[in-house]
Amino acid sequence: MWTIVKFDKKNIEFLKKELKKTLGEDTIIYTPKFFVESYKKNKLHGKELHLLGDYLFCFNKKLKNHKFLDFLKYTKGLKYFLSGCYEAQEEIENFIKKCKNSENDKGYLVKNFFDICKYSKYKFASGPFAEKIFKIIDLRKNEINILLGNIKTTIRKEKFLFRPV
Repeated sequence: MWTIVKFDKKNIEFLKKELKKTLGEDTIIYTPKFFVESYKKNKLHGKELHLLGDYLFCFNKKLKNHKFLDFLKYTKGLKYFLSGCYEAQEEIENFIKKCKNSENDKGYLVKNFFDICKYSKYKFASGPFAEKIFKIIDLRKNEINILLGNIKTTIRKEKFLFRPV
């Protein structure tokens, strides 16, 4: 059964080891992530970001037992288990499948992971406009017309990484 775990970012590696040690080696831990490159002082820097922030997916057959979850809730690095995972197994599996299908050979999500919608607001995650919010005006095959503040411009889809706000 899949469960969603909120973790302490400082202790994520320790938490992963403890979960595998406690639950067994057949435990699957999945954290969808993407790689962002940005320029700082004319140098290109790369950074790995978790798509879900401080949440991860954990799969093991033992997690069906509520008493086992109570035993695990005091593990170092674990904040809590998200409730409602029992009812949402199909949605969780579909989301994980979509993430795995959108990964490149290095395990990072590709740029076309997010569905792009007209008139929605997005935030640049890479490039010279990193952390700037923009609105999509028009979509084309390889280009997007955007409104960045009061400036209308066109960008190429594959050049920039952006996420919904």
